[in-house]
Amino acid sequence: QVQLVESGGGSVQAGGSLRLSCAASGYIYSAKCIGWFRQGPGKEREGVAVYDGYGTAVYADSVKGRFTISQEYDKNTLYLHMNSLKPEDTAMYYCASETRGRWCGSGWYSVRFFEYSSWGQGTQVTVSS
Repeated sequence: QVQLVESGGGSVQAGGSLRLSCAASGYIYSAKCIGWFRQGPGKEREGVAVYDGYGTAVYADSVKGRFTISQEYDKNTLYLHMNSLKPEDTAMYYCASETRGRWCGSGWYSVRFFEYSSWGQGTQVTVSS
């Protein structure tokens, strides 16, 4: 079955860096319609960075210039490189992928509105001031 397993979370001070990984298995990995989402305490889940339906990296405004999404296609692994972390980045981070063949759209739609079909269990990131 489809599995998305996140790792790499932890506690870090403001200004620090972390790299999250998402190992995908159980389906034919695609470099499109896959990405990272987060849910902070008392907040709704939000898109952070995705590869949209054209394989273009799309970022939420709050992380532009600080976070970078990347992937190793031959390892079926997605990454999120997080630099200059801020306390407001504290959240559970989830990897999500569209595994039912639907097109996730492009640009802001793919990161803000599309409902991805498969999700990981999440990895916690805590940033202290």
